[in-house]
Amino acid sequence: MQKHRKLSRREFVKASAASIATIPLLSILGEQAWSAERISESHPTAVALGYVHDGEKVDASQNPTFKADQRCDNCVQYVATSDGWGTCNIFPGFEVAGPGWCKVWVIKA
Repeated sequence: MQKHRKLSRREFVKASAASIATIPLLSILGEQAWSAERISESHPTAVALGYVHDGEKVDASQNPTFKADQRCDNCVQYVATSDGWGTCNIFPGFEVAGPGWCKVWVIKA
């Protein structure tokens, strides 16, 4: 049978400091992993959700819920990155165009 060794206060503080020091590193690595390529309108998920880079090109007859003021950059799922592009929770690992649109659009409150 194995005895459990108590963790000293000094060991606890050292382990805590090491853990806290890695948080900024993980944040940076996570951000780099998230910033990815721009999604293509021909990507299977984009096609399924009717995504277009330019919301003015949406076919309103095929998307009856579409309104002209609906754009990726005012959707709750969108987070701007740079150059009019941003990340979207619906398309993880891809960037979408700010003036784009898809069927999952929900107004940002």
